[in-house]
Amino acid sequence: MSGHFYDVEPVPGIDLPEAYFTRQKARTAAVEESADGPQTMPRRQFLKLSGIAGGGLVLAFSLASPTRANAAEAKGKPVFEPNSYIQIKPDGTIVLMAYSPEGGQGVHTFLPMIMAEELEVPWESVTIVQSGISAEKYGRQVAGGSGATPWAWWPIRQAGATARTMLVSAAALTWKVPESECVAADGQVKHLKSKKKLSYGKLADKAATLPVPDKDSLKLKDRRDYKILGKFTTQVENHAIVTGKPIFGIDQNHPGMVYAVYVKCPSFAGVPKKANLNEVKQLKGVLDAFIVEGHGGPRALSPGVAIVAKSTYEALQAQQALRVDWDTSAASSDSWSDYQKQARTLTSAPGEELDNSGDFDAAHSKASKVVESYYSYPYVSHAPMEPQNCTAWFRDGVMEIWIPSQAPQGIPGLVAPIAGVDQSKVKLHQLRMGGGFGRRLINDFVCEAVAVARQVKAPVKLLWTREADMAHDFYRVGGFHNLTGCLDDNGKLAGLRNRTVIFVDPDDEKANPGPGGAVRAGAMQCPEIPNLRFEGANIPSKVPTGWWRAPGACSLAWVFQSFIHEMAVAANRDHLEFLLEQLGEPRWLGNKSDNALNTERAINVIKEAAGKGDWGKPMSKGRGRGLSFYFSHKGYFAMVAEVTVNGSNVKVDRVVAVGDVGMLLNPAGGGNQVEGSIVDAISVMAGQEITFENGAVAEDNFDSFPLLRIEAAPKIELYWLTTDYDPTGLGEPAFPPVTAAVTNAIFDATGKRIRTMPISKEGFRIV
Repeated sequence: MSGHFYDVEPVPGIDLPEAYFTRQKARTAAVEESADGPQTMPRRQFLKLSGIAGGGLVLAFSLASPTRANAAEAKGKPVFEPNSYIQIKPDGTIVLMAYSPEGGQGVHTFLPMIMAEELEVPWESVTIVQSGISAEKYGRQVAGGSGATPWAWWPIRQAGATARTMLVSAAALTWKVPESECVAADGQVKHLKSKKKLSYGKLADKAATLPVPDKDSLKLKDRRDYKILGKFTTQVENHAIVTGKPIFGIDQNHPGMVYAVYVKCPSFAGVPKKANLNEVKQLKGVLDAFIVEGHGGPRALSPGVAIVAKSTYEALQAQQALRVDWDTSAASSDSWSDYQKQARTLTSAPGEELDNSGDFDAAHSKASKVVESYYSYPYVSHAPMEPQNCTAWFRDGVMEIWIPSQAPQGIPGLVAPIAGVDQSKVKLHQLRMGGGFGRRLINDFVCEAVAVARQVKAPVKLLWTREADMAHDFYRVGGFHNLTGCLDDNGKLAGLRNRTVIFVDPDDEKANPGPGGAVRAGAMQCPEIPNLRFEGANIPSKVPTGWWRAPGACSLAWVFQSFIHEMAVAANRDHLEFLLEQLGEPRWLGNKSDNALNTERAINVIKEAAGKGDWGKPMSKGRGRGLSFYFSHKGYFAMVAEVTVNGSNVKVDRVVAVGDVGMLLNPAGGGNQVEGSIVDAISVMAGQEITFENGAVAEDNFDSFPLLRIEAAPKIELYWLTTDYDPTGLGEPAFPPVTAAVTNAIFDATGKRIRTMPISKEGFRIV
């Protein structure tokens, strides 16, 4: 296996103990006393650290984002500031910090790959260490928004190049030769004329005494010279995973540990009034049971009942015997069936104008053909394989927490009031997550563990059941869209109107939509539509919503890419030709940043997918082919799906995916993310939905919220367009276009248009 991974710090055998952080604290103190003022650093420079245990060269850097003051200078790229670490020890050990939370997306592998590439070291010689959690030390530590790669690309390359440059300088001084005659490769520096060589380990101490080179003087490697990036590299934790090492949150174990469950009202925001606590406490293995008051709202600590036992089994058995009298006077009474009725009424009339360009009414009055369609999709649970869990231990005035979280840095401030301690007394250990998809960006489960641990004099592992995970998620928001499209005499799309609903928190005075719930015209991604109007009407809702894989795009892409296909069919035109027409000439839209749509990149992936996917090739009866495209989280993906339909049974035979995410850093991780997105999207469209009546969720496990079976998975063909743009993440951009490609293919095979998700609502099933 290439690379070595250690899941927590410090690591036995590698000197990263207290001295490692003592030096960091000294640096911080010095900075605070500097003339630049509290907690400031010269921008775009490293801070060199040396003399820690074992000696060697230690460099710090960070992933700080540009401030307004320096945004123009940075040209939108992250600013290079000190925080995280590279260590090269005299014994040749090379340690790279893995600072970003890992949930299967591969950041513990591909981010160190970037560093190792510029450092010029063999991948198998690198040791990767899970860092601690500290914005001060490590910068941004969040797993979300497919942001790890674009956020870190420039600073990490500069980090590796800085260390390499200092090592070359150290070798040149040792040999008393010009630096231009020295070259770094394979973890050593070579003198080209004399053929002398020195390993990085032997140069580390001297390199640590040298001035840190200015960022602008660094020479970054050309892509054509890459030895690690772009190569198929398996995840560094793979061996630990397949051999059952305890690297996940759910694996935590400590001497004397007790186990807890936390029971909340089935209806969102209900409060426990009383419970049969004395009866529960008498049950076998039960150590305690008590009511917990809420603190900070549903995204922090919701009111509930805690049961603590000697084992998870005994805690769950006690939960079965628990009887709670719930106060639901202020709880949710929301109903999915009521939402459906409201949405039909609201979207049948004009709503508040969200976006408007051109003159839709004029286009409508002049249209040679008008198409009206109504699309709907439900709320969906995240359903990660590892349900929510957290281990907490309150001792000696410190709340120590072991967490599988996507957003750990906010936890101290969140839990300190619950624990009754200062934030400085909250100690975190980041663990690998068994999936997240946005669910673990919200740390409510951590708050529950802390509330229980505050009352128990032992380490406490709190574990949610699958039923609790589905009943108390922060769901992908549902949606309803009443679409009207207008075709002119030439079969061109002359105008489009979308009347939609926006779910808002009734307690929010500004009536802002929840995560992923905003609907704006830019999501149409068809800049050539001359007359475009988006209207919205609010529906108050207490159903908790959160970020879900590719927020917004995960559902809007299906609606809009399906409707574009509808318009192409109505115009009696080829879908590929019609879709490309909506993109127009190759150009940047908006501010020409990687967050803006580049129609050239869009056109290229669409054409490539059509070519690889045999677009236009005749298919036999009962078979169909569908196309879709979407730009999401800086990535461009087009999909062609082939299906066979036999009665109500749909077999997704083949999905051809073409992506442009700049340079693909790791084909192993990239392929994993795209294939996972495709399977995930088909799983969701097949039969997943969250419904609720009187504020309580009906679905409670995978029997009512099914996952795709392996025999139903399609053949996946993946192709990459390697471009000169900066690389982006891959956890999200491949997901959005999948569903429309499949439903468009079903229409091609059957003539039946699917406008309701999941497709089981339309009488189909994925087999």
